[in-house]
Amino acid sequence: MPFQIAVVQFHPKRGNVQANISQVQSLLNGIQADLVVLPELANSGYLYESTRALLPHAEPQHAPGGFLSALSGLAAEMGSVIVTGYAEKQGERVFNSAAAISADGLLANYRKIHLYADEKALFVPGDQGFTVFEWQGVRIGMMICFDWIFPESARTLALKGAQIIAHPANLVMPYCQDAMLTRAIENRVFTVTANRIGAESLGLKSLTFTGVSQVTSPLGEVLFRGPKNETAVHTLSIDPAEAQDKQISLRNDLFADRRTQFYDI
Repeated sequence: MPFQIAVVQFHPKRGNVQANISQVQSLLNGIQADLVVLPELANSGYLYESTRALLPHAEPQHAPGGFLSALSGLAAEMGSVIVTGYAEKQGERVFNSAAAISADGLLANYRKIHLYADEKALFVPGDQGFTVFEWQGVRIGMMICFDWIFPESARTLALKGAQIIAHPANLVMPYCQDAMLTRAIENRVFTVTANRIGAESLGLKSLTFTGVSQVTSPLGEVLFRGPKNETAVHTLSIDPAEAQDKQISLRNDLFADRRTQFYDI
């Protein structure tokens, strides 16, 4: 059955959660989709000098009146599930996380396992493994940004039954979009990379985010590729059942042919 996806690309404002809520509400106004994917750290922005500086802009999984609560309201209006990146706090610890939010609140939460560069100075590495949840009969996995460079991330989600990989991102390197074609092919899944745009500076450090959000098919086809520097919301319809076909040839099955006894770890 057709399944409608919306991929959202925008510039989260560092340290201004309310402004980011307003941006997302405006961008999703009138949009209809079964699954919406937002960028990484959509609530907080990216560059911070310390965990202590980030803490006031992070939120726990259940925060009445917070960023995720606002998304739950949007999900109710749209009849959708929204996957967003966000800064998640647990006591004095902060995780770079992704949440799946419906009208009923939190469906699933994933904490980024592979931290990139100076993220290691701000966040605690993910401690709960890769997450797959079900929405409207479709199995959706979550990974975040730099997880893309580790093939094990997408493979683990696919082996757990994911038909779609929702991939919030704050990409700065130029390789991910092309690499996600391979991730789609080698796992026969749909991938939805929602990347942010804009730049952030802090002291001597400056980062420019690459945009070009992307949706790929299980055959590695680019179904959508967004602009580099512009805010964008794009919707498209897919058939998630296509990701159930792991047959490469009449004699080859992508997963059944795995010979794990010979894979050195």
